Amino acid sequence: MGGVRRIAGLPCGRWSKWVVLGFWIVVFAVAGPLSAKLNSAQQNDSSAWLPNNAESTQVVDLAERFTPSDVFPALVVYERSGGAVTAADQAKVAADVKRFAGVQDVSGKVLGPIPARDGQALQVVVPIKVEEEGNGWEELAPRIEEMRSIARADAGGLGVYVTGPAGYFADFSDVFSGFDSTLLYITAAIVIVILLLTYRSPTLWILPLTTVFVALTAAQAVIYLLARHAGLTVNAQSAFILTVLVFGAGTDYALLLTARYREELRRHQDRHEAMAVALGRAAPAIIASGATVVLSLLSLLVAELSSTKSLGPVMAIGIAVGLCAMLTLLPALLVTFGRWVFWPRRPALGSAEPTERGLWARIGRRMAPRPRLVWVVTAVVLGSLALGATGLKANGLQSKDGFRTKPEAVTGEEALARHFPAGEGNPVQVIGKAEAAGQLQSAMSGTPGVTAVKSSPPKDGYAYLEGTLTTSADSQASYDTVDRLRATVHAIPGADGLVGGTSAVTLD
Repeated sequence: MGGVRRIAGLPCGRWSKWVVLGFWIVVFAVAGPLSAKLNSAQQNDSSAWLPNNAESTQVVDLAERFTPSDVFPALVVYERSGGAVTAADQAKVAADVKRFAGVQDVSGKVLGPIPARDGQALQVVVPIKVEEEGNGWEELAPRIEEMRSIARADAGGLGVYVTGPAGYFADFSDVFSGFDSTLLYITAAIVIVILLLTYRSPTLWILPLTTVFVALTAAQAVIYLLARHAGLTVNAQSAFILTVLVFGAGTDYALLLTARYREELRRHQDRHEAMAVALGRAAPAIIASGATVVLSLLSLLVAELSSTKSLGPVMAIGIAVGLCAMLTLLPALLVTFGRWVFWPRRPALGSAEPTERGLWARIGRRMAPRPRLVWVVTAVVLGSLALGATGLKANGLQSKDGFRTKPEAVTGEEALARHFPAGEGNPVQVIGKAEAAGQLQSAMSGTPGVTAVKSSPPKDGYAYLEGTLTTSADSQASYDTVDRLRATVHAIPGADGLVGGTSAVTLD
């Protein structure tokens, strides 16, 4: 027992606490700049979430011979509601095409104006290059905003919308702009409230929150280095969950340790000795909890989706770093600042333990003699609440369902569908052996739901074709079309045909 206490006393000794504090200060100073780069290491395109053997992922790799993977089209739709577009409208759009070509990062030829069959709309396709490294995705939003300003100028009653993949990315970027800091503030506020309600001290919450923030910064730095140099896939989803998980688990461990420390301060005059005893008694439960969570998260490594597979180690790193911080940095901070951090209820030596009386103590004493009744009733109640999961309809969401409001990308997609094939801007792709190009084109043209099929000259022994879906790229109808097309293409002997594109990626 004495050996355990000596080990537990290392982070909170009279001199060793300064070594611990110095170590974490150095960690925070080094980790700070690295953690700030985590966003630049994120891979948020859908294909990065898939395993390398997914059919649509193979198409992404092979299609780079024919079409750049870092160029995304913005679709500009001009709509004359209730009538045909005029010659003046066409002249205005033709002028806009020239101005679009001068927008920064526009790469390749701007196509248009393309008239709709009903004569009530015009379409312009603007290819925008997105740098996959650094903050390229963040630069997309201002480019789209500039294009929207150009299109709206002197519109003369035309309905004008910028949509397509680039338009959606820009609107999503606006929604999530600053979301990291907002999530951090909201989570921190919740933790502060929990700590204030638990300990009723206006100062104590600062130490656990500081420890959690240091742990989060260190975890983000480690994850950034692994993403850059070890191939770890990180996306916005895992980055957001990491923040909540580290704060949640860290606060949980802090509550366990601080409660035990407060008890021991009533039994020991020396706060360093009190923390050594508290840490020796609380650490096994905290380590067991953290290890259970880490091992559970690492089970995600057997997942097929790269995004889910990487979620395990990302979260496990957060828990592990938070665990280390709570068992070393927090004890050092608590003994450094002394008993006054518990003000106004300072735990003086020999004072009564408040947890032995009150509402929760009475509830605990009533539950203790009846463990079987307690767990049976609890299981029945939780089981009843879990019945709601049977009504869950996990059929996926369309891109437009990701917004609570209706941004321009959504209204533009609706206008596009009124006058053009709904899958414009998100072509379905087919790639296979060059000698089977004719068969692949026939199969693609004969598949219901696919129109405007076009092919590129063969390269490196491969044929490449694109077609426009008649339905929205992220709709169930388009997924059904992809399934039909795959069945047809796969049946061509010796073609080695593969089907990809945005719809296929989402389906996979």
